[in-house]
Amino acid sequence: MKKSNKIRVGITQGDINGIGYEVILKMLEDTRMAELCDIIIYGSAKIAAFYRKAAELPQVNLTQIDTPDEARDGSYSIINVVGEDVKVEPGVSTEAAGQAAFAALERATADLRAGEIDVLVTAPINKHNIQSDAFRFPGHTEYLESSLADEENPKAMMIMASDNIRVALVTTHVPLKDVPQLITREAVEASILALSKSLERDFAISSPRIAVLALNPHAGENGLLGSEEADAITPAIEEARRRKVLCFGPYPADGFWGSEAYTHFDGVLAMYHDQGLAPFKALAMNEGVNFTAGLPFARTSPDHGTGYDIAGKGQADPESMRQAVYLAIDVFRNRARHDEAHRNPLRKQYFEKGNDNVVLDLTKED
Repeated sequence: MKKSNKIRVGITQGDINGIGYEVILKMLEDTRMAELCDIIIYGSAKIAAFYRKAAELPQVNLTQIDTPDEARDGSYSIINVVGEDVKVEPGVSTEAAGQAAFAALERATADLRAGEIDVLVTAPINKHNIQSDAFRFPGHTEYLESSLADEENPKAMMIMASDNIRVALVTTHVPLKDVPQLITREAVEASILALSKSLERDFAISSPRIAVLALNPHAGENGLLGSEEADAITPAIEEARRRKVLCFGPYPADGFWGSEAYTHFDGVLAMYHDQGLAPFKALAMNEGVNFTAGLPFARTSPDHGTGYDIAGKGQADPESMRQAVYLAIDVFRNRARHDEAHRNPLRKQYFEKGNDNVVLDLTKED
């Protein structure tokens, strides 16, 4: 039985040879985090102690537990998911590190699905060494979609978010050569609608304004540099507008980012990974968060990678991890408020007659 009314945050260790433990432990140095939520790390107390010593970090007390229900209010907990003999090699990609990362992710996902934790925050993984017979996915987003999606929430969407920028993607971890064939009217329209829904429900933004980027330079230059804008992106925008979504574009990506046009929108839809994430990380690297929208549960992650080049050196910045925890909590609360507000909507008090809305006077008796 849950012993606290606080939101229970599960955090996976990520790649044990990267900076995951360092940013987690640095974040937990602020004791106010325990006042905000209950934190459960899925990993290894032994590896956590190794990185605390290697990075010369202050002592952070981690209580070892076997199940989330054993977590105590006001303390940080850790569930051991890897053996004592696992070898830690900071800065090196190893098969053992991939196996350890997956063990944490698998256990945390199972606990999330079972309601043992409320939200999930994942430390960075190495997308190569985590591959196995049990994990054949390009990244966290695709794995979580496979593990957590249901009939009402069938499709995950990657959104990179900071305080003033939110960037979503039509295509994620696919080779650049495959992107054009994936930019269809249906795919773009579905992405616009999914982004709009997430901005409203997850980020509590009413009537969000969405900018849609072009695929080709100069938005295709009237077909001279590509036809995806005319064939797929513009029709998708028009259809989304017919569905009352405030979306605009397609905008040439270079001018859009260079002119700071993004400041006029609540969300930006990019066509492929680097078109959206390269400018986002240039603008918001330290505080940016990777959020998986479209699933029944909230999952976030810092927007950086494993940081092999600085692993174990005490140089990693924990701000993105801290913001990932904050955003996961915010999304959890926003969804609860949104769903409560929309649980019993008022019945329509008008009907359409031709193009005019005729308001019914419900006070009159027949």
